[in-house]
Amino acid sequence: MPTAKKKTVKKSSKAKKSKAVRKVQPKHKVKPTLAVWKFASCDGCQLSLLSCEDELLDVVGGIELAYFLEATSAMIDGPYDVSLVEGSITTEFDAKRILKIREQSKILITIGACATAGGIQGLKNFANVNDYIKAVYARPEYISTLKTSMPIKDYVDVDFELRGCPIDKGQLLEVINATLNGRVPAIPHYSQCVECKKNGTVCVMVAKGTPCLGPVTQAGCGNLCPSTDRGCYGCFGPSELPNGFSLAKQFEKLGMNKKEIRDFFRSYNASAGGFREISEAYDLKK
Repeated sequence: MPTAKKKTVKKSSKAKKSKAVRKVQPKHKVKPTLAVWKFASCDGCQLSLLSCEDELLDVVGGIELAYFLEATSAMIDGPYDVSLVEGSITTEFDAKRILKIREQSKILITIGACATAGGIQGLKNFANVNDYIKAVYARPEYISTLKTSMPIKDYVDVDFELRGCPIDKGQLLEVINATLNGRVPAIPHYSQCVECKKNGTVCVMVAKGTPCLGPVTQAGCGNLCPSTDRGCYGCFGPSELPNGFSLAKQFEKLGMNKKEIRDFFRSYNASAGGFREISEAYDLKK
């Protein structure tokens, strides 16, 4: 008895496609956005970021560089995950601009002596700025400036301050890395004297009688001046709980007069609390 042939049913292409395994495309990872802002400054701290070179490539690989006119003309609107701010506030326009930047920034970090202490331009805080304007500019009426040069923290809340004039690029990379990874930056808060001891540098003030701000200055420069037989000039601002008056008395024993002591404390961080109170105490005008 002949057997019945089985009917072959061809599966449609649609049926084949329905059983095909769909490949799930990985979601694009959103990079955190970084903005770098300039106020009254020399641009030196921004250049410290650019001078990171190879390290900067790693940083850029992990972030979206949204605003940094020193490096690129490309601009991306906020809000921003992290903002680095260089420079002090010296005009009404900048006083308003920093408020807008703060509103657009989840984390705001000030970098350099200008942003953290008012900078070298903060010397005008001790004088009548109109006298300087008349002496320098042929048309003083065109100059619009505030009477003071103040740090960013006097206008908005700051999440972290990175000291230095200029800042240390290694510390800058540490701050960016720590911020992006949600940890506290490992930045030293001890005095420059500790760096001298760690590097085996002979104390220039004890051995040679050279005036030095190291005992009251925050470490961070990498032991630059003392290692070349020069005293510290306080580029990284006052350390925690500086005993400035005791140091000033030691300067007197070394032969410095009041004006010299006052001026020694009035440089890159003249308006910083630990330095300002000493210079004002030795101000000959008072």
